[in-house]
Amino acid sequence: MSLLEVVIQTEADAEAAEEGGADRIEVVADLRAGGLSPDPRVVAGVRRATSLPMRVMLRAKTGFRTNGPELDRLRRAAGEHAEAGADGFVFGFLEAAGTVDTSATTKLADAVAPLPWTFHRAIDNAVCADEAWLAIEELAGLDAVLCAGSPRGVDTGMESLLRRAAAYAPVMLVGGGLRRKHVAVLTAAGVDAFHVGAAVRRRDVSGVAAVDASLVRTWRAVIDASPYG
Repeated sequence: MSLLEVVIQTEADAEAAEEGGADRIEVVADLRAGGLSPDPRVVAGVRRATSLPMRVMLRAKTGFRTNGPELDRLRRAAGEHAEAGADGFVFGFLEAAGTVDTSATTKLADAVAPLPWTFHRAIDNAVCADEAWLAIEELAGLDAVLCAGSPRGVDTGMESLLRRAAAYAPVMLVGGGLRRKHVAVLTAAGVDAFHVGAAVRRRDVSGVAAVDASLVRTWRAVIDASPYG
């Protein structure tokens, strides 16, 4: 069965994701910034709220660059998140020139070992996607790459995703402007992991955009209905 990962920020989000049929959650803070590291107390609360596999974002600021002091903080945060119940992480960094910062990424990968991790959409913002994929494919612990094929999302990046699937489908986790119509095309190419955030959120009476179990359920049905899944 194809994997459905849902981005969550709260315990209520996590409960809705599980109710709707998600296979895994990604815990973040500040969706408007593209997802930053959450408070470990939030991670602990989410762990109590759901038994779903839970990956936690390790990212201190908007963008994909980091530095030594920041990386030290993220390494400490990884330990706190693991103690709070995280069973995987999401991170990845680029150099100023737009190439993969393998040094920083490796240091954080070493810090989270033996837990698995996802290289996030920094891959879509690399100056050369082909070189970026080659740079990360041997990194220890990496088992997923969150990608849309383009910084502008799946609609723009579909051609790139389909071309890359021939070599990397087993680790591709497609998300970033993903729409339901994309699923059958991607599964036909061998992709079997999908990541949704805004697509499963609905504003509640207070104006907060929370995960809606019925929307997650719709995505679960679309993914399960694909003849290639």
